[in-house]
Amino acid sequence: MNYYTSEKITNHITVIKSLSGELMYLIEGDKETVLIDTCAGVGHIRQFVEKLTDKPITVLLSHGHIDHAMGAAEFEKVYISPKDISLYKSQCSVKERKEYVTACIGKEAAALISDEEYTDARPDYKFRELKEGMVFDLGGIHIEAYELAGHTKGCMIFLIKEERILILGDACNNATFLFDDICSTVAEYQKQIKRAADILAGKYDRVFIMHHIREAPTSIFCEMSEVCDTILAGKADNIPFDFMGKKAYIAKKSNEQFQRADKKFANLIYNPERIK
Repeated sequence: MNYYTSEKITNHITVIKSLSGELMYLIEGDKETVLIDTCAGVGHIRQFVEKLTDKPITVLLSHGHIDHAMGAAEFEKVYISPKDISLYKSQCSVKERKEYVTACIGKEAAALISDEEYTDARPDYKFRELKEGMVFDLGGIHIEAYELAGHTKGCMIFLIKEERILILGDACNNATFLFDDICSTVAEYQKQIKRAADILAGKYDRVFIMHHIREAPTSIFCEMSEVCDTILAGKADNIPFDFMGKKAYIAKKSNEQFQRADKKFANLIYNPERIK
């Protein structure tokens, strides 16, 4: 089974899409390559990437969740925020990843994936520290790392400086999960959104995210702050949302593809007990 497909979207960037819908970004400079995220540790992501580039590969993880970080052990040089290492360890078992893949692609398709297709669990993997202010020089292309906590404690976002492209991971999108125990309150999250907006103002022309839809509007920070304001004011639409036994609310009314009824983009799925 071909678990990954790819599309070159600029001279330096290739988007890689998994069968389960995650998006990863391969950024290639004159000397080195960076892969942002590694999916769920299935389908041999390293072998796939090595067909796209012959340059040395560094991996930057946007955060430690099961659908973003679990292919890390296939690579030697992987950076993650230390704040998310415990999250990675808690979700790296093969059993949990098989359950995730099955939930995403269905039992019949998942049954076609052999055990050999899954990366071994490596809770002891030795990550390199990723922190705000780090710059990765790939040769003619530079990637800058910034914090945007909320979805997880160690969520990171990345600016591809010369391309003027901002990659947000799951830190801010059209269905940002903010209802787990590890997530920020809505009030704390809004502070982080405003901080990122101020730091990155005027530095990007395009915004990429990590699930199904590649591109988001450049107004996404402003829209998300407005969503937070609506929740904090007690005026959200509050559409009930259940996820793996957890109950939450979708802040703004949207369809099953998380397209908002009012045609705006950003949306938040939050815990009503963790607002302030």
